Amino acid sequence: MDLLYSLPAYNFLGLEEKHSNFEKSKIAVLQIPFDSTTSWKPGTRFGPKAIIEASRYIELYDHEIDFEAYKEGIFTFNELEPSRGNCDETMQRIEESASDILSKKKFLVSLGGDHSVSIGLLNAFAEHFKDFSILHFDAHQDLREEYEGSKNSHACAMARGFEKAKSMVQVGIRSTEKEELEFAKRNGIKVVFAEEFNEKPLEKIIKEIMPNLKQKVYISIDVDALDPSEMPSTGTPEPNGLKYHQILKIIRKVAEEKEIIGLDVVELMPIDGLHAPNFLAAKMIYKILGYKFKYQK
Repeated sequence: MDLLYSLPAYNFLGLEEKHSNFEKSKIAVLQIPFDSTTSWKPGTRFGPKAIIEASRYIELYDHEIDFEAYKEGIFTFNELEPSRGNCDETMQRIEESASDILSKKKFLVSLGGDHSVSIGLLNAFAEHFKDFSILHFDAHQDLREEYEGSKNSHACAMARGFEKAKSMVQVGIRSTEKEELEFAKRNGIKVVFAEEFNEKPLEKIIKEIMPNLKQKVYISIDVDALDPSEMPSTGTPEPNGLKYHQILKIIRKVAEEKEIIGLDVVELMPIDGLHAPNFLAAKMIYKILGYKFKYQK
């Protein structure tokens, strides 16, 4: 029995049961509160909850594309329990959980957590999708072979992902190691540095990105891709980052011309009393869902 008066349900967008039923929903949201591999500021384990909370106050109609993505149905899982102190076991749990969801033909949106969670996710996607690209938004390349003794660190997320996809475009990079750049060059990874957004029209950058993506595209967004003026709530807020509208314009074009197969948003580190970044992350996810289901019926 429902209360006569109640706040929005505690799920992504605060949806009523008719739009959040698992069997009827095309979209599934997986919360992964894990940040054991962060190298500076911890706290991204609280990111998924902050995104869910903020999302409950988003307007559900997107006037830009005249679309209401929530009507596709969005089911929100309870938080996945990580194996505290055991990154390898956590990656296995993420992989198994994501694979189970994908086997049920849901479009999976995953909320981190630090970027290491993408490793388990991409392992699962590689089981269900062949021949896809990773579109990676980040301040960092995350292409280290290992970091602090682990191959499953957040600093290695895209190195592990590239082993699965063999195709990648990195956007917003502005802090890296020489070895990572050399790895990208050797392996044909397209790198769009953040400085290029100051020098070229966005339309030209998009035209340079698109030919480097295969028809199927997995999107991984580390929120530190955004400039700290818009996204201070992250462990390593690198200056001179991307803007919200720039990321969305790129992804809209991808949705119009390619097939988006999955999405993760990671590294949100909520700051007490500052809720705008949490809302930005939630809104960005909903906008991407709108593009996905508006253009890819």
